[in-house]
Amino acid sequence: MSGYKKPKKHEALLWSIAFPGFGQFLNRRLIKGSILILLEFLVNVQSNFNLAILYSFTGEIQKAIYVTNFQWLMFYPCLYMFSMWDAYRDAEGEINPYSYIPFVFGAFFITIGLIFSTKLKIMGVVLGPVILPILSLLLGLTIGFIIYHIVLIINYRRH
Repeated sequence: MSGYKKPKKHEALLWSIAFPGFGQFLNRRLIKGSILILLEFLVNVQSNFNLAILYSFTGEIQKAIYVTNFQWLMFYPCLYMFSMWDAYRDAEGEINPYSYIPFVFGAFFITIGLIFSTKLKIMGVVLGPVILPILSLLLGLTIGFIIYHIVLIINYRRH
């Protein structure tokens, strides 16, 4: 396909945020995208994640906790963040060799948030398996970007 132009990095990233695997489709990585979509579907269905999202966003946190299969949902953070990083990495534009750091820290903190989502109370409220991991992602990305910039500064000073 001579007329094909790779998408911009942020376009591929945003499509992967919408649904894991879509960024890979945009990058013409059809087999990888298909595998990620199948894995997302499998983990989503087995964990009852959509039902947990529904209950969480309507304020029924205990129902969200009850319906969630945590052993399946524990796969979701790494699958989701890997899909985003991979789509970002394959898209058009220069990439820094340390660009994975915020994605890895995001996945790690989402997983930690998920682990504590049934017990940890913030201002006396249990936030459950959707809201606490989302908030944990923000912390993970922040720490990841800070570490990313520190690594860049250290490498810049070495060269």
